Amino acid sequence: MSHLPSPMSAVKARLFWPILIAVVACDVVTKAIAVIALGPLQRVPHDVIGEYVRLTLVYNPGAAFGLHVGEYSRWVFLALTVGALLILGRLYISAPPGDRPRVISLALVCGGAIGNLIDRIRSDLGVVDFLDVGIGDARWPTFNVADMAVSIGAFLLAIVLWAEDRPSEEPRVGLVAGELRHESGEAT
Repeated sequence: MSHLPSPMSAVKARLFWPILIAVVACDVVTKAIAVIALGPLQRVPHDVIGEYVRLTLVYNPGAAFGLHVGEYSRWVFLALTVGALLILGRLYISAPPGDRPRVISLALVCGGAIGNLIDRIRSDLGVVDFLDVGIGDARWPTFNVADMAVSIGAFLLAIVLWAEDRPSEEPRVGLVAGELRHESGEAT
């Protein structure tokens, strides 16, 4: 019995893995640059486009938007991230090979989750955040490339799942193993 991936799963992999690796690489590199360039000046904003876009180094020991659950935040969010990655892995495995939006969204979310997971494993200071946008004192919480990937991927995944669950007036038709099939599963 062969355990080689099917050609259809290879199609998914050729889309998923390059996106995931690109997100993780961009996240790790930009965080390293931020720490080197802004390191000694933690929490001091550096204007990039006036006050609208600034670079401000912040270490976030909690989750998104500074959510914190006490002294064990690092370990709680590390475990939650691993659990989320397992669930996302199952979604990836079950994704149809031709469902490019789903595969792209999962790659973005997984890449971002892994980027922030690397920070949680590497340092007890927390996740490196450095992108700071807003007007005056009305600012979005400081974030990073991984956060952008997770947000964009989650938004896209929500659209994909919403569209999938919408009842359609016409029966869906698709190719399964080279046969044209109706939603009922009947071959035509």
